[in-house]
Amino acid sequence: MHDPREPHLTALKRLLRYLRATVDYGLFLHQSSSAELVVYTDADWAGCPDTRRSTFGYAVFLGSNLVSWSSKWQPVVSRSSAEAEYRAVANGVVEVSWLRQLLVELHSPLAKSTLVYCDNVSAVYLSTNPVQHQRTKHVEIDLRFVRDRVAIGDVRVLHVPTTSQFADIFTKGLPSATFSEFRSSLNITSG
Repeated sequence: MHDPREPHLTALKRLLRYLRATVDYGLFLHQSSSAELVVYTDADWAGCPDTRRSTFGYAVFLGSNLVSWSSKWQPVVSRSSAEAEYRAVANGVVEVSWLRQLLVELHSPLAKSTLVYCDNVSAVYLSTNPVQHQRTKHVEIDLRFVRDRVAIGDVRVLHVPTTSQFADIFTKGLPSATFSEFRSSLNITSG
């Protein structure tokens, strides 16, 4: 940053206090009886006040263990919340497709479809609707990719209430209680 101001210093101090308080936290992995992949995807539509780009994130669980996660700015500005959420779903499905193939190569193929949870009803609907509308033409590649994965049975896109959307932790600031709850749901605990 070429011109840091007081709010930047305040944010830096807050970040350093958080890091100091959580230095002994880590990702806890344990034996799980379930061998299912589940992914939670989310986006904050136009969350950046300067560029209006959305941040998307996903959390992938194998059984009850978090095995993959991501949080990134979307490379383009989304024109609706459904578009931002659908792009997040597509990125989660890409990750899950890679993990499913990795499990096949490790001689542990999955017997069931991967559940992809999204808190946007329109994005869930788009994943199974075979009709291409003029309003969705600009996200056609993501639409086709996810629909193909749904059609062959690799994934199922389902709605999850926002109160159970663990990927929120990667896309937006949350109240402390919600943040702590979601952090523990990701199996991140003090050691």
